[in-house]
Amino acid sequence: MSVEIRPARAGDERLVLELLRELAVYEKIEDKFHLTPQLIARDFIGDDPVCGCELLFVDGKPAGVMTWYRTYASFAASRGIFLEDIFVRPEFRGNGLGKAFFVHLAARAKKEGATHVQWHVLDWNTPSIAFYEGLGATHVKEWLRYDLRGDALARLAKT
Repeated sequence: MSVEIRPARAGDERLVLELLRELAVYEKIEDKFHLTPQLIARDFIGDDPVCGCELLFVDGKPAGVMTWYRTYASFAASRGIFLEDIFVRPEFRGNGLGKAFFVHLAARAKKEGATHVQWHVLDWNTPSIAFYEGLGATHVKEWLRYDLRGDALARLAKT
């Protein structure tokens, strides 16, 4: 199995749209989905993107998408990355591809001097919650937000 993770680039707009729409359907929030190829071109791929977008391919076939952006924790004076979306198509799950996305993002975080990666998860999404906790992430009370930092972040970045 050949796995490739690469940044989205011009020409990928429709693929990114398709994958993120599949995520919206999975999360039962398709009614909130307003993304267009033009917005993807501007916000994910353009000259001044507001977020990163990575695509995952298995043997050349589109298997997943991840979007993220940089954050800053002012009280802690630390850089971070917020993982906005992560999605692996159902037929590709169970092969370590979700972890591959996290390894990729953890390595970016460490390279950029970030101290943490954070994200949210829907409270009913128990498979994802179990997966995140298996990576070493911790549940932040009052919020369904997860942090990957310290030893867990360093371990994952070295994987």
